[in-house]
Amino acid sequence: MLGSASGISGEGMRVGADVQQFQVDLRGVVDLLSRHIYSSPRVYLRELLQNARDAITARREVDGGGGRIRISPLTVETGEFVLRDDGVGLTSAEVADLLATVGRSSKRDIFDLPRSDYLGQFGIGLLSCFMVADTIVIRSRSARGGASVEWTGSADGTFQVAELDEELPIGTSVHLVPRFDADELLRPAAVHELATTFGEFLPVRVTVDTAGGDIDITRDAPFLDAAEDPESAVEYGRDLLGASPLDVIELSESATGTRGLAYVLPYAPPPGARQATRMYLGRMLLSERVDDVLPDWAFFVRAVVDSTGLAPTASRESLVEDAALERVREQLGAGIRRGVLELGLREPHRLAQFVAVHEVGLKSLVRHDEELARFISRWLTVETTHGSLRVGDLVERYPHVRYAQTVDEFRQVAGISPADEVLVNGGYLYDADLVRMLPDLYPHVTVERVDVTGELDRLDPPPLDDRDAAVALEARAGAVLAASECSVVVRSIARTDLAGLYVADPEVLRAIDRGRTKGVTGALWGGVLDRIDQTRSSARDDDLRARLCLNWSNRVVRALVRVQDDAVFARTVQLLYIQALLAGHHPLADADRALMTSALADLVSLSAGLEGDALPFEDAR
Repeated sequence: MLGSASGISGEGMRVGADVQQFQVDLRGVVDLLSRHIYSSPRVYLRELLQNARDAITARREVDGGGGRIRISPLTVETGEFVLRDDGVGLTSAEVADLLATVGRSSKRDIFDLPRSDYLGQFGIGLLSCFMVADTIVIRSRSARGGASVEWTGSADGTFQVAELDEELPIGTSVHLVPRFDADELLRPAAVHELATTFGEFLPVRVTVDTAGGDIDITRDAPFLDAAEDPESAVEYGRDLLGASPLDVIELSESATGTRGLAYVLPYAPPPGARQATRMYLGRMLLSERVDDVLPDWAFFVRAVVDSTGLAPTASRESLVEDAALERVREQLGAGIRRGVLELGLREPHRLAQFVAVHEVGLKSLVRHDEELARFISRWLTVETTHGSLRVGDLVERYPHVRYAQTVDEFRQVAGISPADEVLVNGGYLYDADLVRMLPDLYPHVTVERVDVTGELDRLDPPPLDDRDAAVALEARAGAVLAASECSVVVRSIARTDLAGLYVADPEVLRAIDRGRTKGVTGALWGGVLDRIDQTRSSARDDDLRARLCLNWSNRVVRALVRVQDDAVFARTVQLLYIQALLAGHHPLADADRALMTSALADLVSLSAGLEGDALPFEDAR
């Protein structure tokens, strides 16, 4: 219990110092602060800086004075940490109000402490110091007159107030005697780092005492003066991102005094990453990563923002979600959108670079933002049967756009797509959604989704004179591939270099995958997959098998009709089947690889006139 003045160093006599008891259990309050309000004891210095800055602002309204904060870290010689300001100070009556603020009677009041007035801010800021100190002494003299006062509080729940007969300088000093486990946070290295982190852009002078003299940690905020010093703004962004930003966009919302800069990332953020804003309130750092200041879609920027009108939570580590924050979010989002649009008008080549870096994210964004989609979509690229094309070039050349929903469908249909038409691969992330939007963005464009079965039906059968031979070829080749669960059809395809095409709709491919999985799983999962196959088969009217489409226009296929040797015919069909699988980028199963090896070996033996499976080097042995 702190009952005398001898435990605290200081000048002057204490008059009327009566030891009193806080109205709350301070140990419980400190636990409450550390576990539920503040994320770290490091915030003690931020709270003291905020209190001092508010006091200086208040003094300027009284007599126009004030403007400096001086921090003296803990040293072996002094035994205490001291922060001094030349702000408005406290009178005896205000100290009584301060005690009322600190001595709230319930935990609910601790969470609901007002932060809009100086005393409320001072009160909860004072409580934060109990996370690093067992003893707190406040000495103050008010610019409004009155005696100097001293308030001494202890973590054991007691405090005392006294008037001093000494005339202190106008302002307030806070003296902290550290707790045993927080000693390092009050020493020079930590104090300098924390003061710089939280207060380097404060509009008052902040100095830290060192053995070599005072160090002024404050400087101009480059993100607030970008127009006057654009090079410093870019350099600040380079330090923030670790690389030079692609562009710098100015942000502002006048109603809340919110302004800053958005730096366009020169690299794509990780999938699912949300934008994060370095947020300042009145130039005091609130948090390095506030995720609700910008719209969710602004993933491609990292912003630094200062505001004088947004409200912090009790912890001063995030913002209150209210109408003001919602308006700021909308206005800053509109500013980012304008910045991207202006970049395209001002420097199209840099916009192209921006799109190349953030293309996947932008494709996601344009689905929800029609205004941006109308401008940015023409710069986005899609894969087509005529190579990679920008959407702007695509819609200019082809008023009718056909697309496949999946990569597998695209690979299959691309082989039989007419050369005068375009087919877009919609299997990549958001590409199908983008293609479906084209008629809304470009009214002259029509869009058609294609599927494997429909495209196969579009192909012409062989001419009537060849129809009987083609039907016989289908039956004969189908018997060869029956073990591979692949049927055969013969169609006329304009590409004479294409011998065969492996055709399987998505449901067939899934059935094939289930069949391969059953081969490597136990009886339990094999039974489950069998049940799925039975259900799928009963729900479909057609044959749930892949098909090898042989091209009647190809000379190899037409020559097969005249092959009388069943062995040569079978091995040729098997190799055409494997070739079609590989051309369609389908993985070969173990049975397919074995089929390819045996077919090649047999064809070599047959062409060499060998009997059975014997090869020349095997006879030599």
